[in-house]
Amino acid sequence: MLRLTALACALALSTPALADDDAPNLGLAGLLSGKNKHDLPPITLSAGMPLAEAPWVLKSGTYYEFEIIGDGSQELGLVGPEFFRAIWIDEIVVEGLEIRPLGLDSVEFDEAGTMEIGFVAIKPGRYTLKVPGTTGETQRLDITIE
Repeated sequence: MLRLTALACALALSTPALADDDAPNLGLAGLLSGKNKHDLPPITLSAGMPLAEAPWVLKSGTYYEFEIIGDGSQELGLVGPEFFRAIWIDEIVVEGLEIRPLGLDSVEFDEAGTMEIGFVAIKPGRYTLKVPGTTGETQRLDITIE
């Protein structure tokens, strides 16, 4: 009887994914699969213009891509070390060059260009990306990871 009870417990504990109908089926690629990827609106770096139209609300464990577009009107950057430490960066693409950094603190555009960043949101919390040295609300992007 004890063996039968132990076997029933082992079987019940070994198949939690089958019991959870809400669990995403991501396939062999896991978090990096196409089913788990979402595109975010771009961030625009332009003198006197807002960075984004609305705050971002992200879900932990989801893969996201977004572009940062610098129009060259001024040398501008984005800083957000807390946000960059709450995500796992898969790659940064600049003019077809793929960069796979271990971490990131900030980025800067000295001239016009586009940068694409792909990442997985990891750590829930509230974060900010902002133009360094600014205090205006339009010069920051509020981000929530749920």
